Formats: sequence, C-alpha cells, structure tokens
Amino acid sequence: MPYNNELVAELNLLVKFPMHSDLEGIKVRTDAAPELVDAAKRLYAKGLVTQEDGGYLTFSGHQAVEHAKSALRILTGKIAS
Repeated sequence: MPYNNELVAELNLLVKFPMHSDLEGIKVRTDAAPELVDAAKRLYAKGLVTQEDGGYLTFSGHQAVEHAKSALRILTGKIAS
C-alpha cells in the first residue's frame, strides 16, 4: 500500500514526539493546520497516542515513532544520527 496524504501527515506528526522521555508529549492546538488536527485524532483512534490532541505516546506509539524515525534517517541519508 503506498503512502497517502493522511499517512504522511500521521508520520510527520509522529516524528515530532520525543523518544527520550515518557514524560514529554505534544499538544496539537485546535488552530493548528487541519491536517495535523486530523492526524492527531487518527493516531488516537489507532491507539498510538493518549489524547485526541496528541498527549503522550502509548507503547505502540513508541514503537511506531522508533520505526518512523529510522525510516526517515535512512531515506534522508542521515543514518549516523
């Protein structure tokens, strides 16, 4: 299945989450770009974040972020990060 605009928005939002702490999350404000607001809601529905507006990563969310950031490093040629 190829990436579509919704999946890209979700991946872009996921890679904004910090991986180094379970005590840090993000909040997508209601005045943010509509694609980010919708992406946060979809990530919540998928069980990857704790709140519809972001919140914290769940265990599955941590795994998704790890893989998303790895793919991004490989695709951008920044493997040593």
